[in-house]
Amino acid sequence: MNDSACDDVLLVKGAHSFLLVAPVSEDFPLCIEASLEEYIQGVHAGDVVVVSAPGGGPVEPALMLLALVRTYHLPLIVLPRNHPGSKRIPYVVSVAPEIQTSCSIVRGTHPEQHLVCSSDELAGLTIRMTRDGITIAPLPATLTLERLHPGMSC
Repeated sequence: MNDSACDDVLLVKGAHSFLLVAPVSEDFPLCIEASLEEYIQGVHAGDVVVVSAPGGGPVEPALMLLALVRTYHLPLIVLPRNHPGSKRIPYVVSVAPEIQTSCSIVRGTHPEQHLVCSSDELAGLTIRMTRDGITIAPLPATLTLERLHPGMSC
């Protein structure tokens, strides 16, 4: 699937969960705060931001998280493995040139930005930007795509 409108936010919906996918339009340093370290990752125009809602829920908070990271460059917080708060995190985010979805990682505990926690129905996707727009592969027939035009700056 290619989405040629690079400034739009793409909603990828399963039956019980969703992803928001959007391109990055400017270079910026992304601070990733872990319990014992801070990582600084260079983010570049053309990278993608993916917000995952493994348990579903309203889209609006996910749009806010997308804007906080993509527009306002808010640092990401990574919890230690086995942290009890992991199960209460409804939305997680990754920013990278290419992102893979996985249901085998724990929410909020992965500093590696090429992976994002997802539900099993959205697991196994690879998301990247190409010259033609956002590419998602494979794209199962059980998923639906919707282009969003949020009223906020994402």
